[in-house]
Formats: sequence, C-alpha cells, structure tokens
Amino acid sequence: MSALLDSLASTFNGDASRRGVLDDALRDGLPGPRSESWKYTSLRALERRSFVAADSVTEIGVETLAGIPSPRIVFVNGRYSPQLSLTDDLPRGVSLQLLSEVLATGGDSARFLARRFERHDEIFARLNAALASEGVLLRAETDAADEKPLHLVFIGAEDGADRAWHLRNLFELREGARLSLVEHHLAVGPHAHFANTLTHVHLARGASLAHARIQHDSERATSFLRTDAVLGRDAQYHRVDLELGAALSRHELNVRLEGDNARLVSNGVLLAGGRRHVDTRLGIEHIARDTSCELTWRGLGTGRGRAVFHGGILIREGADGSDAMLSNKNLLLSEGAEIDTQPVLEIHADEVKAAHGATVGRLDANALFYLRSRGLPEDLAQQLLTAAFCREPLALVSDTAVAAMLNARLDDALTTAGVA
Repeated sequence: MSALLDSLASTFNGDASRRGVLDDALRDGLPGPRSESWKYTSLRALERRSFVAADSVTEIGVETLAGIPSPRIVFVNGRYSPQLSLTDDLPRGVSLQLLSEVLATGGDSARFLARRFERHDEIFARLNAALASEGVLLRAETDAADEKPLHLVFIGAEDGADRAWHLRNLFELREGARLSLVEHHLAVGPHAHFANTLTHVHLARGASLAHARIQHDSERATSFLRTDAVLGRDAQYHRVDLELGAALSRHELNVRLEGDNARLVSNGVLLAGGRRHVDTRLGIEHIARDTSCELTWRGLGTGRGRAVFHGGILIREGADGSDAMLSNKNLLLSEGAEIDTQPVLEIHADEVKAAHGATVGRLDANALFYLRSRGLPEDLAQQLLTAAFCREPLALVSDTAVAAMLNARLDDALTTAGVA
C-alpha cells in the first residue's frame, strides 16, 4: 500500500460500516495511468507523500476574510471556525448544521452519508465516504427565497505540518426554494496540505440555485473536490467555477437531470500557471424529457502548467427533447504549457439537439495586429485579449458583488502567472 493511503487510513475514526468502505478502497488502491479517467493526471508523486490528521482549528486573522461578507461559515484546515463564521443573518427558511453534529446525533439528517461509491477510479470519493468527519448541511425550506449570497469558506493555512482532511457537504433546496451560494477554497501561507471534499446538491421541483465557486489554493497543496447534483422537475442550477488550481487540483462535477424541464448552466475558467496541474471533469446525464444543459468553459495554460478538461454529456433513452451544448476553448500562452481536452457526447434518445466542440490554440494574430495598429504595446494587447477570453463564462453571475470578486481573483491570478 502507498505511503499516502497508509497515512490517510491511520486517521480513521468510524464505525464498522465505514471501516468496511475504507478496507475496500485500500484493497483496490490508487488508479494508475491505464484508468481512462486518470489518464492525464498522474498520482505517482502524491502516493509517496504522507499526511497527519487536521485535528484542531488553526488560528488565522479575521483580515484574511476581508471582502467575504456575512452570512458566512468558515472552515480552517478542515475544522469549523466559530470565531470567523457569521451566521446570525441567515435567510428565512434556510438552516445550517455541521456534519460533526450529525455524526454525533444520527437520525434522518445522516441519510446522505449512506451513499457508496464502487468504481475503482472513484478512490477519493470512497476515502471521503469512510473518513469524512466534518462539513456543512445547508437546507432551504419550501419556497424559501433570498438573493443575498451565503458564503462557504474553506481555508488551508500553514501550521508546521502537512495536514489531511475530508469534508462532506449537502446543499438541499426543497420545492420552489431559491438561493445564491458562493464557495471559496483559499490558502493562507505556502502550505502543502491535502483536502478531499465531496458535495451533494439536491434541487427539488422548481428549486433554483445560483452557485459560484473559487478554487485558489497554495502552489504546494493538493485538492480533490467532487460535486454530485440531482435536479428535479423544473429545477434550475446556474453554476460558475473559477479553477485557479494548486500543485495538483481536480474537480468533478456530476449532474443528473432527473426531472422534466430541468436546466443546468455550467460555466468555468481553468488557469494552469507556473507548475500547477488543474483537472476538471464534467459528467452530465439527461434522464428526463425536455431537459437542457449549456456548458461554456475556457482554459489557459502558461509557464509549465497543465490543464485537463473532460466534458461528458450522456442523453439516456427516453430523454426526448433534450438540448445539450458544450463549448471548451483553450489558449496556450507559453511553449512549456500543456492542455488536454476531451469532449464526449453520447445520445440514446430521439428528437434531441446536441452540439459540442473544443479548441486549443494561441491568441488570434489578426486581433493582436489590430490592437497594436491602434498604438497598444504587444504585452498590453496580449493582456487585454486574454482577459476578454476569460470574461465570457463569468458573465453568468448576475450578483455584482460576486462578479467583482470573481473578476478580481482572476485578475490577480493572471498577474501572478505573468499573463496580465
């Protein structure tokens, strides 16, 4: 068994059922390069590393959260921080509960923890099912509505050791509920921690969730995130992801459109700068009739960074009237960068509309010439074109404060990567 799995297994503290899940995962081990879903993301360097449990809250200054307003719930190195959280003004009909409380009391709230993952390539979801001890359960009652975003903040902070934590979250919106949510996955200091987060999103009939997520971790950190969403009839899920990476980061977004007329809009930007490896996988399933998905993603590779994108759309038998669109465009901004993109469309239904496409290239020479002919120096012209290339997916965000936050984060990352 690898040093990684040995160290993670040593942190186990659960019942016999979860022990069985862990033993099965350890027996199968980490997927190798022959696993199709890990073909472009090697785990060989990670499997030699060891981590210790994140068993206490690391203290950080409240100034770290400047610009992240209330209501917010904050976790530092995988542990809830009541000192940094602000939850007094939660929207009416919205409740929060910590996973640690659910594990202590049991009951119906713990039912979502019973889900199991059987595939070998789902190793980190399986480890999460066995080892997760903290997270947040967010519930919006029937017809609850509030446009003010709720902020969930997950911070990795330097504390003298390489820590590992496993978070399990549930976002549940009941019939007709409408909510806005912003996830922040951020770093304080140059740490080398390991974060493994699994989030479930359940949208009942007519529910609507606007969900933005920023992932910007330390250049030495490892971050695995997975989001599994289920949409009921007439539900709408509008999502924007800003993937700015870590040493190794991977996010899987799996969405099942199970109710008639369910709609998903998922936009995102990947920036792989320096030596960062940024991997994103979309798996969208059209199961009911007249469902739709619109996926607009942009990728940038600079320095010696590597961006990996997989966009999979499956239209199942009986999902007649489905409408699916995927666009993935990528820019290579240096000779040492690499971008791998794989759009996949599989159709088993009639009377559907579907289109997908992916490109990898460099900045348009004609556009550069036009800007330079108007007196702009070459580096400024490149900066303007690169920034404009990234702005389209972020335009989905209607909240002006959240949009400004995303654009500021992107501009900072572009500057750090030497792009702007």
